[in-house]
Amino acid sequence: MSSNCTNLTLCFNGTEIDFDSHGTLSAVFSTVLTVMLALVVFSLGCTVEAQKLWSHLRRPWGIAIGFVCQFGLMPLIAYLLAIGFSVQPTQAVAILIMGCCPGGVISNIITLWVDGDMDLSLSMTSCSTIFALGMMPLCLFIYSRSWELAKSIKIPYYNIGMALLSVVVPVGMGVYVNYKWPRKAKIISKAGSIIGGLLMLVIGVASSVLYKGSWNTDISILTIGIIYPLLGYISGFCMAIVVRQPWQRCRTIALETGAQNVQMCSTVLQLSFTPKQLVQMFTFPLIYASFQFINGMLLVAAYQLYKRKYGNICKEKVVNHSERCIKINELEINGDINPHFEYDEEASLS
Repeated sequence: MSSNCTNLTLCFNGTEIDFDSHGTLSAVFSTVLTVMLALVVFSLGCTVEAQKLWSHLRRPWGIAIGFVCQFGLMPLIAYLLAIGFSVQPTQAVAILIMGCCPGGVISNIITLWVDGDMDLSLSMTSCSTIFALGMMPLCLFIYSRSWELAKSIKIPYYNIGMALLSVVVPVGMGVYVNYKWPRKAKIISKAGSIIGGLLMLVIGVASSVLYKGSWNTDISILTIGIIYPLLGYISGFCMAIVVRQPWQRCRTIALETGAQNVQMCSTVLQLSFTPKQLVQMFTFPLIYASFQFINGMLLVAAYQLYKRKYGNICKEKVVNHSERCIKINELEINGDINPHFEYDEEASLS
């Protein structure tokens, strides 16, 4: 960092950043982003049925698995990555804070694109945000003892509450629209899916412009930012498989685990550290956000290719009643359907 850089104008890997101007741009960008995300979440809520949503809340097996993945696996993986790559203390704290954050809205959007369980996805996002009020401080207390710098971390309870409202209120409105006007709800959900994709693209471009110097960072931080969301997706999927969840829920839990609330992480960093420290810390949330989206899109592409090739394959062998149509959300074992996996009898006989 050069000597002519002040607290308000810092050099970010050779690029000068005016925090006053960036603060104004970030505030405008954050406001527009919040409004657009609320509209997207509303459209996602239009895919939710009140009865199915209540069933997830009454028998919260999927939510419980998501809780273990979100606040058990993700903070542990963050800690192991920070220790394993021997990153600087400021960078390690940023990685750990990201690992302790609740799930983000991006997981809901991608879940829609992979035909996941939207009722479960939105339930998990809402519940993980509620759990974050207690679990973020607990996880940070457990894992941050290795770094003295972590003692200054401040939990943004107000921002967590606002994040919860920004999910619950639009979803509730969407559920009501789906209940009253189901045909219109389908149109809204399709439009929201397109807008959501465009919004994520805009977020990526805008973030790259606002913090263009952040890509010139240590190879270890770049590596962690690339593999961490992927490890989250894989660990969430494996956990769901181990407890024998339906394939649709496995995809949902995987996405909810790997897609963290990056805005929440950025807020915690801004509230807790000085501008000089933020120069090193802001690198990781940007990289993580970029690659949780890129990895998510790769999963969507793989799923859509698989769906197109195998989704509607039906065994046309008239041997006995055990020959059934194989679909993505079903599992056949020696001609019999595994009772622990969801299975639509009417769909298989049609």
